[in-house]
Amino acid sequence: MKTPDFKISTLALAIVATMGAVSTSAAIAQEEEAQEQERFETIAVTGSRIARAEESGSPVQVLTADELNIRGALSLGEILQELPSVGASLNSNGTAGTSHGTASLNLRNLGENRSLVLVNGQRWVNGAGTRGFRDFVDLNTIPSIMINRVEVLQDGATAIYGADAIAGVVNMYTHRDFVGTQVKAYYGESSRGDRESVNFDLLHGTDIGDSNLMIALSYADQKPIFSQDRSLTAVPLNGLSFGTREGVIRAPQLQDLYDFDTTPGITRDPGADGMNPDNWRQITAADRYNRWDNNYVMGPSTRTALFAQYLVPYEQFNMRVEALYNRRESDQQFSPAPPAIFGNQGFFIPNNPTVNPFGVELSGNSFRIDNYFDDLGPRVNAQTVDTVRVGLGFDGYINADWDWDAFVSYARNRAEFVSNHQINLDNLALGLRACDTTGLSGTIEAAQGCVPVNIFNDLTPEMADYIRFTGRDTNESRQTNANFNVTGLLTDLPAGELRMAAGVEYRKEEGIDTPDDFINSPAEIVTGNRTSSAPRTGTRGEYDLYEGYAEFSIPLLADRQGIDMLELTAAGRYSNYSTFGSTFNTKFGLNWRVNDDIMFRGTFAEGFRAPSVLELFEGQRSTFSPVADPCSGGANLPGCTGVPSDYVQGETQVPTTVGGNQDLQPETSENISVGFVYTPEALRGFSLTFDYYDIQIEDTISTFGAQNLVNLCANTGRNCGVITRASNGEITNINDGPVNLNSTSVRGFDVVSRYNFDTDIGNWDVMLSVSKLEEFKETSTLADGSTVEDDRTGRAILRAAYPEWRSNLNVQWRRNSWYANYSWRHIGSTNELFQGEDRSIGSVFYHNAAVAYDFSNGLTARFGVNNITDKQPPASRVNININFDINTYNPVGRFSYVQLVYNF
Repeated sequence: MKTPDFKISTLALAIVATMGAVSTSAAIAQEEEAQEQERFETIAVTGSRIARAEESGSPVQVLTADELNIRGALSLGEILQELPSVGASLNSNGTAGTSHGTASLNLRNLGENRSLVLVNGQRWVNGAGTRGFRDFVDLNTIPSIMINRVEVLQDGATAIYGADAIAGVVNMYTHRDFVGTQVKAYYGESSRGDRESVNFDLLHGTDIGDSNLMIALSYADQKPIFSQDRSLTAVPLNGLSFGTREGVIRAPQLQDLYDFDTTPGITRDPGADGMNPDNWRQITAADRYNRWDNNYVMGPSTRTALFAQYLVPYEQFNMRVEALYNRRESDQQFSPAPPAIFGNQGFFIPNNPTVNPFGVELSGNSFRIDNYFDDLGPRVNAQTVDTVRVGLGFDGYINADWDWDAFVSYARNRAEFVSNHQINLDNLALGLRACDTTGLSGTIEAAQGCVPVNIFNDLTPEMADYIRFTGRDTNESRQTNANFNVTGLLTDLPAGELRMAAGVEYRKEEGIDTPDDFINSPAEIVTGNRTSSAPRTGTRGEYDLYEGYAEFSIPLLADRQGIDMLELTAAGRYSNYSTFGSTFNTKFGLNWRVNDDIMFRGTFAEGFRAPSVLELFEGQRSTFSPVADPCSGGANLPGCTGVPSDYVQGETQVPTTVGGNQDLQPETSENISVGFVYTPEALRGFSLTFDYYDIQIEDTISTFGAQNLVNLCANTGRNCGVITRASNGEITNINDGPVNLNSTSVRGFDVVSRYNFDTDIGNWDVMLSVSKLEEFKETSTLADGSTVEDDRTGRAILRAAYPEWRSNLNVQWRRNSWYANYSWRHIGSTNELFQGEDRSIGSVFYHNAAVAYDFSNGLTARFGVNNITDKQPPASRVNININFDINTYNPVGRFSYVQLVYNF
């Protein structure tokens, strides 16, 4: 009986290694697993659905499970984000406007939502955990303990895997038929005594008859780094905020009390009694406040995971059951809420000594108080993200030449987002009035338990509790997926076997975002927002699709002079979306193996990215935008057709809807890749790969602005569908959501060299990976229909760097029970535009080393140091307040760790 292939063979690892794979020695249990796999003769490597005995023509890099141990990393994101082909990606760095606990992968700098993430060849659910769900996979929802190997395809693969694979594919494989028990314990911290990190993993597998049950448990806890604990981030390079912790008061009523000008504002010295008017003085330019003190440079994260996998063989097929639960708890810490108290927004302070020391009422349009409310404590936005995924798969064979597999899964990411230490502005307004409701109509909710609030001294605990507010949002991403695939031999041709793969797939994506009702409710007293948290409308949307694909491996020539093998690959995928209709995309490749030493390869791939649930259905919010209508007065412009010639614009504040755009069309792309693989027989263990890529994306989804949309429609006739007009020509609504307008061009090359060799002092494995960014251009459409190019090659912008060069060097040595590793990471220099001048940001080098010893009783001890030279990120002026690019550089500094692994 033929045994269906649950796992990739050792031949797969050898083939991928010739393509520049990163390979490390495995643990005892993994070595036994690899030996068991040798009986299989065909493989399926990421980039092709066809099982074959020859490598595919796509550039793939591989990371084994040991890579996490070597680098002392506790998550998949920490390792994958260091690949030279990966650009600025979301991580735990920073606080404001960042990842909110997620970790992303930005292949080729093209954005997280243009890289497809798979687990065992199956799609993973999109992330959650911020104010609104994500439209890309959060790597922190995939526990590293369950992953045995990661393959990174650096090529377009829409025809093979479907949407989102414009920049490439990351395919993660779980352990298979694991037998034994492995326990890991880890502790690490920085040289400054922070970023304490703890990790405990348990991996257990057992055979139950012919079946195999594997259970993986993981717990990881990483502590924060505070801004004041790094010299780079202690003080914002763009300067401190004007004002003081004690507050700044501006009120014309105070002018008669002092012999100095109170218009700039008055403040008091720290510790001075604010209820004594003599302690207040005029503020000066020297009065500054560091709002960014006690913020996070790196945020904390706690992850708990349980993964179970059950493999059951039957007569002619196998069954696989997968179940995962993952919980992530993370938070971001900000300065205390700093709302300005304006007289024209319903705030005033009566002449009441309980709340006012000055003896005059403070009110009117010129009345204003700026206060940082330190007594409330720092704002902390906390996320709890629960990921649940269940999957059921079958695979087997039809006959000796044909295999099949089927898989169905349901996954959900659900997040609760808690905004701590915000301010209830209605309660603050009533507390400042000493709880006097005179002049307020109806039932005032804020009057319940009202506490008079005196902001001219430190707040009492009772005052702080009365005005403090906690917001709670929830959001979810859901995915339902089912697919069926077959692969096998069609016929024998003179040059070899004609093989194919084909399949069908159904997928449904859903997103739900439910913001806090109280934040969105109308205020009772103030005229603006009810709280210091920004209101927004919710999001709910979904789409589904049906797909079918076919892929062929066609041998053209073989065993000729100068042609050991010449193979054509062709694939096509038809997709039908409920949101925009159908699309068909193709991929062609040519592999030319000259001899055993060298192979040339090239691919052409069409790609597309379907608009996400977020881009399509983000909660609509009605507002008004100032717009001058070019069609007013009967203008004879392309986009004014149908507008009455006597139409004259009346109201310049035009109704505008901000949110998703259900008229979006997919982004499309063309990806060209050419390269070679050199594995000289005369130098065993050596491989060299070179791959050049050129990616062109059209109809890039972006936002545009109401006035620009109106001008674009009028001048060119483009995108007029987002503008609604009444019969008299008057604009009744502009949908100012994302639109298909821009284009992106990226090209460069990757070089990977690897050499594994033995010496008298041990085995050596050396790998060098280099990526060169030749061009990164974004072409944007202007309001008049013209275009402008933004060349980001070698540039640094807000939270993103585009260095021309990135590289990694990894050297591993092993002798008997001893093992050592040295790695070097390089991020090339960039320039940032600051105040009209280019400012150079130099290259950065990180050096890491580790040493391990395998005891004879199954225990392995490892000690490592990351960033040996304690290199800090380069200072950046455009990344205000935090002073460095949080998505490109690592601010931890020197980090030491110890890990114990026990196999039994």
